[in-house]
Amino acid sequence: MVNLSQGILYISLFISLFFEIFVLITYFETKEELRVEQELLSKRIDYYPTVTIVVPGFNEGETVTTTVESLLKLDYPKDKLFLMLIDDGSTDNTFEVMNRYSGHAQIQVYKKENGGKYTALNFALRKISTELVGCLDADSFVSPNALKLMVPLFGDKNVMAVTPSIKVHEESNVLQKIQKIEYNWGIFFRRMLSSIGAIFVTPGPFSIFRTKVFKDLGGYREGHHTEDMELALRMQKNRYKIVNSVNAHVFTVTPKKFKALFKQRTRWTYGFLNNVIDYKEMFFNKKYGHIGFFVLPIASISIFSTLYAAGTIIWNVALRFMDMITRYRAVGFYTRFPNFHFNWFFWNTSIITFVVVVALSINISLLIMSARMAKEDKLVGRALFYYLIMYAFLVPTWIAKATYSTIFSKKISWR
Repeated sequence: MVNLSQGILYISLFISLFFEIFVLITYFETKEELRVEQELLSKRIDYYPTVTIVVPGFNEGETVTTTVESLLKLDYPKDKLFLMLIDDGSTDNTFEVMNRYSGHAQIQVYKKENGGKYTALNFALRKISTELVGCLDADSFVSPNALKLMVPLFGDKNVMAVTPSIKVHEESNVLQKIQKIEYNWGIFFRRMLSSIGAIFVTPGPFSIFRTKVFKDLGGYREGHHTEDMELALRMQKNRYKIVNSVNAHVFTVTPKKFKALFKQRTRWTYGFLNNVIDYKEMFFNKKYGHIGFFVLPIASISIFSTLYAAGTIIWNVALRFMDMITRYRAVGFYTRFPNFHFNWFFWNTSIITFVVVVALSINISLLIMSARMAKEDKLVGRALFYYLIMYAFLVPTWIAKATYSTIFSKKISWR
């Protein structure tokens, strides 16, 4: 007889396996779509719409120069591309660094009181009259051809926003190598979501919108510190089409230490939980297609199943530890080591073992395909090993914090 704990485990494993198979099937169905997109991008661009890129910054004095220089190197007509640098009340030299560009023909520089990224973006939106508008975080850098690879997708009049592929900039330690695998998976996953019309984040690093979006739906909102997610969900609720340009690469600086990573991912998870609560009417609603009926529910369930799995492991380890203490008190240290040997006859053939092995195999396959889609030189390496060994122990920490903060209405810090 299956108890409650086993039942939850079976359901979690089934959902994980179902999701992985769904993504795998979507990938094979997307191959033709990717080929057609490649043909479109290989054609000469006949029309270049005017574009404004907003660079909001708070205490980004060390990185904003590289960000701006990467935008100025974009392969795009200079008379069609404009930059707006917004210092959001920094306490370092961000404004002084930005102000060095104040005489540049393509650049406008502004300083405002600190109010958060979304207020800086709205400050810029009130001054923009170009056809397209985008944002680039002041710790990110674009590849020279990124904009040219995104603009043709606006040839479809129904497309209201295009997201890029975000990659890790110069990983230097194990933590950043793990994030590199995660970001590669994000590139793959976002492209799959694009194919089924279910993108639920328009990332700060270089998502491009028709200016019409903000005229129709209003500006950015605080969005529980994740304004890019709130905007994407608002667009999806209003059936505005969001697509992904998988070959348009943007590079972002990722946290080097666990404390910074923990704060960042807690904010992201907290933002997701609270935004889906705000847009709960989309859940299991056929009106919103795959994003409402499948993607958001699965993503939400995965958070709680991860918490449950982590809690179960911790509980079992604690029980084992208590058992060891009891044994020690009774008979002292047990010094005889077991004689390990492998025997196919005693191989565990339970359904759970089978599902775990299949799910892990598909997961590794997806990660390898993700590296290929991200155009990585090495498809398999130590980074993948680090990811598989360590990531499962890291994720529950920020999921637990974000869930706790959501349930008890606790505020989280941006930095």
